[in-house]
Amino acid sequence: MAASLLAGLLAGLLLPALPPALAQGLTTVLEPVGVLWLNALRMTVLPLVVALLVAGIGRSAQTAAANRLTLRAMRAFLLLLAVGALLGAALTLIFLRLWPVSPAAAQALRAAAEGGASTVPVLPPLRDWVVSLIPANPFEAAASGAMLQLVVFAVLLGFAAARIADEPRERLLGWFEALSEALFVLVRGVLWAGPLGVFALALMVGQRGGWDAAGALGQYLVLACGVSVVLTLLLYPVAVLAGGVPLWAFARAALPSQVVAISTQSSLASLPAMLAGFATLPGPRAGAEVVLPLAVSLFRMTSPLVNIAVVLFVAHVSGVHVGAGALVAGLLLAVVTSWSVVGLPSQITFFNTTVPMSLAMGVPTGLLPLLLAVEVIPDLFRTVGNVTADLTVTAVVTRSHPSRANLSNT
Repeated sequence: MAASLLAGLLAGLLLPALPPALAQGLTTVLEPVGVLWLNALRMTVLPLVVALLVAGIGRSAQTAAANRLTLRAMRAFLLLLAVGALLGAALTLIFLRLWPVSPAAAQALRAAAEGGASTVPVLPPLRDWVVSLIPANPFEAAASGAMLQLVVFAVLLGFAAARIADEPRERLLGWFEALSEALFVLVRGVLWAGPLGVFALALMVGQRGGWDAAGALGQYLVLACGVSVVLTLLLYPVAVLAGGVPLWAFARAALPSQVVAISTQSSLASLPAMLAGFATLPGPRAGAEVVLPLAVSLFRMTSPLVNIAVVLFVAHVSGVHVGAGALVAGLLLAVVTSWSVVGLPSQITFFNTTVPMSLAMGVPTGLLPLLLAVEVIPDLFRTVGNVTADLTVTAVVTRSHPSRANLSNT
């Protein structure tokens, strides 16, 4: 998709040199292709977010209720996810203040997104917004695309599912897990056609925006990669101060899993290297065999960090002012939807997390497919940040865990 993006941008830049009739014909044929691919991606977002949240919350709530160590780990996950979301928002606002997107580049990207025809939702007054968080009719919320209300319903349903009897709980969560797996098959099929869809969208970008649009995409890459790098660097002093780990010992333990993360773009594939690296840390640290797999499954700290940066960047380019209420809604959704992110490259889950946040914050979604096309680069830094965060939170949680307790009795 990255290669198709570059090819589409170059083709769009060269399009005016062609005979007008030929250029118009190519535009007429390719523009609907990009819109169709974009609509196919959007089609999967709503049911996939609900299925992942219900199954993920239901399973994690079950796990947390099972023993004290996992409950302590879950609290640490939630706290660090919230810190990550706040850090992402602060870094992005500072970045855009110091290096704003030029008006010409912003106009170029907006013009390129016109094919996606994405309207900006009108946010209600704060009192009405708070009242509307609990949907009176979740099916009506789904039909109207009210993602925030639907996410609230899915979270509550997931917690409720964890409290019912074993047999009906397994049937219910199994149904949502099967639905999410089927939708992922559909998503993979849509992404298989991604090079063609991205080429068509990028062609419109190059034709309408020229080099200004390409420069704005480069600026986005600096932002999306930079926030993950800052987070990764900040995790080292956290491991030292809160986890009680010497700096160089933590750096040596983390390096093998970071290399695997860059090679595979998968925190799940990095788990064996994380377990081996964590075993080299000094001091008694019983419980890593529980906390690390749990962290790899549920805790992806760069998800809220980068996703809030994505949406704020789109808002900046689109000229949308994000008020305090909209920002709070986005931060909450950034944390909640991170629980629905599976251990796959973020290109697959990019829409599932950014679209709900965009709709809740009143930010148009037409630019997101273009950012998805270059997501392979920020995803490298996301994955490194995630495995570093997994090791950090495990060091923090297991430091306070009594080493004399038998793990099976915890």
